[in-house]
Amino acid sequence: MKMGEIEDGEVDHITADMHQKCTLVYESSHGRINDQDNGPIMNAVFKNAVCKVYRFQTVDSKWMLVREQMAECTLSFSVPKQLIALYIQEDTCRIQELKDLGELSPHWDNLRKDVISRYDQIIKEYQDTLAELEKLTGPLFKPSCSKGQKYLEFIPINLHTQRMQVTCPRKTDSFYDVVTVGAPAAHSQGFKNGGLQKLLSKYETEKKSYSTAYQCIYYPPEQTAKAREILCVVSQLQPHISALADQLLQTAQKSPIQPLRDVLKSLEEKTEQFVHALKDELVKSALLALHAARPGYVSKSQTSAPSSPHPGATEEPHSVCNNVDGSQTTPKESRASPVRADSIPHHKEYDEEEWDRVWASVAKSLNCVIALVDKLQEQDNNNLESAPGHTLADVITSHSPDPPLTAEVWQDQLGVVVQTLKESVAEVAERARRSVSFILLQEAVCSTAQGLQLQQRRDAVFSQALAALACGFVMRLYAGLEDKGFLRQLHAVGLVAQFESLLSTYSEEIGMLEDMEVGISDLHRVAFRITEAASEEAFSMQPTVSGRRDRYTVEVPLPHHAFQVLPDELRQGKPLHVLPVLFNVGINEQQTIAERFGDISLQERINQKNFEILEGYYKSLTNTVSSECLPCFQTQTDIRELLDSLGHNVVTKKRKNVEILWLAGMICRRINGIRFTSCKSAKDRTSMSVTLEQCSLLRDEHQLNKDYFVRALDCMRSGLLAPGEVAQWDDPEVGSVATNKPASRHFYPIALLLVSSHLLVVWLILSLVFLLAKYQ
Repeated sequence: MKMGEIEDGEVDHITADMHQKCTLVYESSHGRINDQDNGPIMNAVFKNAVCKVYRFQTVDSKWMLVREQMAECTLSFSVPKQLIALYIQEDTCRIQELKDLGELSPHWDNLRKDVISRYDQIIKEYQDTLAELEKLTGPLFKPSCSKGQKYLEFIPINLHTQRMQVTCPRKTDSFYDVVTVGAPAAHSQGFKNGGLQKLLSKYETEKKSYSTAYQCIYYPPEQTAKAREILCVVSQLQPHISALADQLLQTAQKSPIQPLRDVLKSLEEKTEQFVHALKDELVKSALLALHAARPGYVSKSQTSAPSSPHPGATEEPHSVCNNVDGSQTTPKESRASPVRADSIPHHKEYDEEEWDRVWASVAKSLNCVIALVDKLQEQDNNNLESAPGHTLADVITSHSPDPPLTAEVWQDQLGVVVQTLKESVAEVAERARRSVSFILLQEAVCSTAQGLQLQQRRDAVFSQALAALACGFVMRLYAGLEDKGFLRQLHAVGLVAQFESLLSTYSEEIGMLEDMEVGISDLHRVAFRITEAASEEAFSMQPTVSGRRDRYTVEVPLPHHAFQVLPDELRQGKPLHVLPVLFNVGINEQQTIAERFGDISLQERINQKNFEILEGYYKSLTNTVSSECLPCFQTQTDIRELLDSLGHNVVTKKRKNVEILWLAGMICRRINGIRFTSCKSAKDRTSMSVTLEQCSLLRDEHQLNKDYFVRALDCMRSGLLAPGEVAQWDDPEVGSVATNKPASRHFYPIALLLVSSHLLVVWLILSLVFLLAKYQ
C-alpha cells in the first residue's frame, strides 16, 4: 500500500468519529517493502513485511498518518553461513601452516599433532552445522524458542527491522528505523561459568601456568593478536608485491616512463608496508624459539652474542640495505621479549646473520629496481623535448652519457632484479609465517584444558552480532542513498552503531551481557565496502563477507543506477568503518533484585567505557564533517549538551536509569547512527522500548496530541511482535501499562503475608491457579 491508502480508497475519506474509536486504520502482512525510491533494492534483503497504518491527531487538531512496518532480513542466515565457511577455511589453513613448520623435536611434534587433531574436530563440527543450516527452509529469523538449539547457535534471535514512517500536513515524510535482535550470546552453551568477558579473563590467568607445564613461551593477548595481524598482513602483501613486480615488467616492455613510475611507486609503498609489518621484535624472538624447537638443538654457552644488524630499525625500504651494511644491532639483553618459562633457553648462540641477509636482499633488490628506473627517467628527461611521444625502447637506445644500453639488455637487467626482489620477499614472508605460526601453536597448546571451546563460543557470538550489524548497515545505507551529507560522513568518519541493551545484571543474564559485550567489541574488526552489483537480481544484491577472524570485510552491492551517483571515495571501494557502542540498563524485576542485593558494576563499567568511545567519535565527527551533514530535528538541544547529560548520567548512582538509553538513542539519531534494541529474546522488553520511543518521537517531533499519546502507545503494543510470537508483556516496571497486559499484581501484596501465615497459603494457591489459567 502507498502511504495513506487503504483497499477501498483514501484514508481521508474515513470520518473523524471512526478514528476516535480506533486509531488503527489498516493492518496487512505481505512480502514486499514499501519504499518509493529504493523498493526493488530493499526487497532483495528485507522480506515478509508486516505493516500497520495509524491515524493520530496533532496539537493543532490536524491528522498525521503513521506507517509502522516490521520485516525479516535475509542476512539472519546468509551472514552466519558465510562466516562458518570462512571459519572452516581459516582453520584448514591453520592446520596447513602448522604442518609447514617443518621437522620439530618429538616434544613439539606431539603437541602439534594434538592441536591439529582439535582443529580437525572443530572443522567437522562447523561442517555439520553448515550442512544443517543449508537444509533449512521457512522463516528468515530464529525464534526465541530455538535459542538453545546447537546447530542454530550462530544465528541471531528474532532479527527484525522496524521502520516508522510519519506523514504530516505540509511536511515531508519522516523515517525512523531501528533493528531489534536478541542479545548476541551463546545460549546453547549456557552461562553456568559466566560469559565471554569472564571466561577470557580466567583463560589468560590459566594460560600462564599451562605455558610452564608444556614448556611453552607465554605470549600476552596483545602479542598473540599482533601475531595474527602479522600473519594476515603477510598473506595479503606478499602476493600483492609479486603482482606489482610482474606488472612493472609488463609496463617496462610497452609503456612510456610515467606509467612505469606509477607502478614503481605502488611497489615501493607495498614493500614499505611489508617491512613495517615484519620489523617487529616479536617475529625475531619467535624465530629464535622455533630454532630451539628443531631436532638436535643443543644449547651452547657463549660469553656474548654475536653483533648483527637489526633490520627492524628501518623506517623506509630504501634504508633497509643501508642499515644492514652499517648499523649496530641492539643487544638482546635490552630488547623487549615475551615472558619465558624457566625451561626455555635464551638462545644466545643463535646466529641471526642469515635472517639479516634475507632482509638485505629485499632492500638491495628494491634499490636496484629504483636505480634502473631513475636512470631511465634521466634519459627520458633528456629526450623529452625532442621526442615526447617515444616509447620506452626509443628512450633506452637514445643518447646518454653512459655507454649505449639496448632495450633488451635493460629489460634483462630489470627482470633479474625484479625476480630477486620477488624471491627475497617470498623467503622473508615464509620465515615470518613460520615464526608466527609457532607463536599460535604455543597459544593453542596452552588451551589444551578447554580445547578450543572458548573460540567456538566467541565465533558464535560474533556471528550473531555481525548479522545484526550488516542488517542495520544495509538498511541505513539504503535510507541515505540520496543524502549527500550522510554519504560524506560515511566515507569520512564512518557511522556509529548504538546497541541498546535491556538485560539485567542478575543470574544468567549476566553471562549474556558478558557475551554481548565481547561480541559487539569484536565488531571493530569489521569494515564495509560498497560495490556495483552484477545485475539487479535478488541474489546479486546479497552482501558478501570475506576475510579471517582478525579482519572481515562486508561488501554491499548496489544496482548500477544507485552506484553511479555515489561519491568517488565510495565507488573506488574505500573501506567504511562502523563504530559499535553498547549501553545497558536493566529494567525488569530481576534488575530490582540486582540493584538491591547484587552487583551492577558490569553495567556501570560498560556504560562508562562506551560513553568515552561515543564522545571520541563525536570529536572526530565535528573536526571532519560540517554540521550540515547531520539531520535536522524539532528538538533543538545541542548534541554537545546531550553528551554532557549522558556523561553525567552514566556516573550517577540511580536505579534503573533509563535516561541513559534515551539520551544515547537521541544522540545516535542526531548523528546519523544505526539503532539496535536488544533484550534476552527481542520480544517483550524490546517491543516495549521500541513502541515507547516511537510515541515519544511522534510527541517531540510531530506534535502528537497529548490525549493521543497513551492511545497510540496502547495501539502499537497490541497484537503480534513477530509472526507466531504473541507479546506477553511480563515486565511490569517498563513504561506504561498496555491495554492487553495481563494482571501481574498477584506478585505484589507480599506485605500482607506478614499479617498471617494463613494468608501465605491462600496467596500461594491463588497464584498457582492464576499461572495455570494464564498458560493454559
